[in-house]
Amino acid sequence: MVKNLLFLLLLANSSVFSQRIAPYDLFSYNIEQHLKSYVQKADLAYEFSDFERGEFLFDSLVKNVVNQSYMDNFKAKKISGREVEFYDFEKPMFLMTYASWCTPGIGEIPALNKIAETYHKELDIIVLFWNSKKQAKSVASQYNSKITLLYIDEIENKSCHAISTLKHSLGFPTSFFIKANKQIIDVRRGVLHPYEEEYSISYELNHDAFLNGISLLLKSNNSDISLLSGQN
Repeated sequence: MVKNLLFLLLLANSSVFSQRIAPYDLFSYNIEQHLKSYVQKADLAYEFSDFERGEFLFDSLVKNVVNQSYMDNFKAKKISGREVEFYDFEKPMFLMTYASWCTPGIGEIPALNKIAETYHKELDIIVLFWNSKKQAKSVASQYNSKITLLYIDEIENKSCHAISTLKHSLGFPTSFFIKANKQIIDVRRGVLHPYEEEYSISYELNHDAFLNGISLLLKSNNSDISLLSGQN
């Protein structure tokens, strides 16, 4: 009972706090200050097939710029067509940005579905497609019902700066691990996979990658609950 009350207190505290986020603490502001330099360096690294350098640059951007910033509020639509706002979600969040034209590893979606079965009570697990409703709906049946599927058709959202920044900065598929107060704890790229890889290998790689981020997120969330507990 006490734990539940503390969790509700955390959500209420996070909801109020999220409304007070300064513009310079937002993801879109922070990423824009460094994106041009990152893209130039990353393009050069990949041009010379220096993939290790490319990964280092991405990891540095996430660690030094993105982590600890706060995700912007923006509007998206459910497969049903109902519009929702990002700040409508109150739990800690595992957000995966995607597109229907991406080719997932054979074990990626099953691994994500397993994660949803295990953690849906503790997290909002969301897959955000950069697609039209028709395109997003065509792949929706592959996902567990405990996963919230959203889509953004950028043709309909030309005026939203946050959406454009989110889509065109870190690529996709990309996983964001976000606290209830909308603070980003970590960002990870999708697992690279060779074609014709074995199902078991793909499943294990993806499941482990998802689980590592979720473990970090839940640990941070539990720390927040403990801090609130100590103040009451």
